Amino acid sequence: IWLLIDPSKAFFVFTAVLIIACPCAIALAGPFTLGNSLRIFGRNNLYLKEASVIEKMAQIDTVVFDKTGTLTTSDKNIVHYEGIGLSQEEENLLTGTLRASNHPLSRALYKILHKNDIRFLDDFEEKVGKGMAASYQDKSIKVGSFNFVNSDEKNQQPVVATQDEFQNKTTVHISVDEEYKGCYVFNSEYRQGLSAVFNALSENKKLIVLSGDNEGERKFLEEILPRDTTMYFNQKPNDKLAFIKDLQNQGKNVMMVGDGLNDAGALKQSDVGIVVSENTNVFTPACDGILDAKEFHRIPNYMTFSKQAISTIKWAFIFSLFYNVIGTGFAVTGHLQPVVAAILMPLSSISIVVFTTLATQFKSKKILD
Repeated sequence: IWLLIDPSKAFFVFTAVLIIACPCAIALAGPFTLGNSLRIFGRNNLYLKEASVIEKMAQIDTVVFDKTGTLTTSDKNIVHYEGIGLSQEEENLLTGTLRASNHPLSRALYKILHKNDIRFLDDFEEKVGKGMAASYQDKSIKVGSFNFVNSDEKNQQPVVATQDEFQNKTTVHISVDEEYKGCYVFNSEYRQGLSAVFNALSENKKLIVLSGDNEGERKFLEEILPRDTTMYFNQKPNDKLAFIKDLQNQGKNVMMVGDGLNDAGALKQSDVGIVVSENTNVFTPACDGILDAKEFHRIPNYMTFSKQAISTIKWAFIFSLFYNVIGTGFAVTGHLQPVVAAILMPLSSISIVVFTTLATQFKSKKILD
């Protein structure tokens, strides 16, 4: 068009339009916002695998919680032993077996028993959702659920007839050389601020408790959690995985909050998998983020901040589009010199970077501090 209007200006107008129409500002909005948000989450003890997890968190409408090690803390468990007394050698073998596991109940027991002389095991196997089997010299030990510990794996016949007395207790059972010894009974202490977390999340999200334990604490949970919280007990790892898949097939965006290894399948399947850990240095597979257990009460704040981060990106897009439309309008009409366009282009990009950085910092102070 400018070749027809004024050929002497055509090249300059063309050059100015190319420069001012560069989408640099739009391209920088997302990475800088998400990158800065990722750093802010880490500073607040939620360590996410990558920036894209923040976008997924903002879309979550269903949150599924494990119970043991997630809603409960392993630091303040009250534990007592019921059954046949263990010899010193058996206690040593038990301690060495517990040392090799990352299950929250195992870690809680290990803290109690770690003063014993730890044995370096000859053989160790952990069966997810069931328990552990180990051996040292001529002795073997099983630690875990009643059915796992209390059976002969060769013929699957129970050694003891019934588990009715343990039905409403959180327990870790012990057998030595296929002889049932007894169990450690846990009186779990729930995390501080649990009710507040559920009440805050229930305002706009569906909440579900999915536990591998028995229903012994259902009544207590019903008293402290919102009425519309759904609870399922006696769920094996495969059951949890299938449950998450079913929710997703219903069109739900699911976040799973668990304790790690036993929930690995469900954590990986969910749109966002967060592990609550008493020790953030413990290796946790198949998760999108690790949350320091001390910050459990801030889960609603993290969810809110993720939405604010996406909102910041949208505003940055609007500002960038505004820059480009106004600037292109001046360039097309021949009122913008290429050298001026070359100055304005990086200035617009810098302004977007400054805006996203300041906006995320301001929101984090308001929501997370």
